[in-house]
Amino acid sequence: MQRNELCWCGSGKKYKKCHAAYDERLDEMRFNVFKGQVRPPHRVINNAHDIAGIRQAGIINDGALDLMDTMVKPGVTTAELDKAVHDFIVDHGAVPGDLNYEGFPKSCCTSINDIVCHGIPSSKVRLKEGDIVNVDITTVLNGYYADASRMYMVGEVSPAAERLVRVTKECMEIGIAAAKPWHFVGDIGAACGAHAHENGYGVVTELGGHGVGKGYHLEPFVSHDTHAGTGMLLVPGMTLTVEPMINEGTWKTYTDKTGDGWTVRTKDKKLSAQWESTILITETGAEVLSS
Repeated sequence: MQRNELCWCGSGKKYKKCHAAYDERLDEMRFNVFKGQVRPPHRVINNAHDIAGIRQAGIINDGALDLMDTMVKPGVTTAELDKAVHDFIVDHGAVPGDLNYEGFPKSCCTSINDIVCHGIPSSKVRLKEGDIVNVDITTVLNGYYADASRMYMVGEVSPAAERLVRVTKECMEIGIAAAKPWHFVGDIGAACGAHAHENGYGVVTELGGHGVGKGYHLEPFVSHDTHAGTGMLLVPGMTLTVEPMINEGTWKTYTDKTGDGWTVRTKDKKLSAQWESTILITETGAEVLSS
């Protein structure tokens, strides 16, 4: 585009004062197609207005997760957690992103013990001493999405369960630290996967992180067990989730097709844990927008 035209990112600035230098840098780069390296399309780059919108959605999303910090305990039903999440998000002028997404019937996901993800809250499911549970929440505010989850240990849990929850959080944090501008998405998965395997765990690969912000599940797909230097180039303005799903045993999973059609479980019935953050790629590293 012409240097005096308005920039493609929608910032309202002239191209020469906005993303001209960025495009020139990309044009100078050589991508290795044999490694699956991908040039990021313009549609995955957020301008300052977009980032502000995602950040505001993240504030509400974190508030809902903070509420879960006070509610998760033995005897509470997952339906009670879901209602609290729904009411909190709506009371703050936003919309629960999970509700009715591709038919999902609730406002958050509650995944207990061997459930990897997409557990559906229910009045029939009551948390008990020793459970570990992931609460996954997405908030939409003025069209902008923020997505994050936390693990909770219900009462006194086994040392093995505590270790899995702790190491999974470490995997997420290590993955975020590896998310650097002008490096690749594969660096995130290489870092997450290495730490999980060093601790003897399996890493779910058929599910992973994703671009998020101006929509729910956007490019790029973020694997949490892959090779460094592969996948889409990470550049300033991208927003995505880092959400390793780490299994106590095998990485293999299955979806409960005979039940609700959503719940993903470990194939060997062993424990699974997940932590998730929405991050922004900046000029110097990664900023957490919701966690």
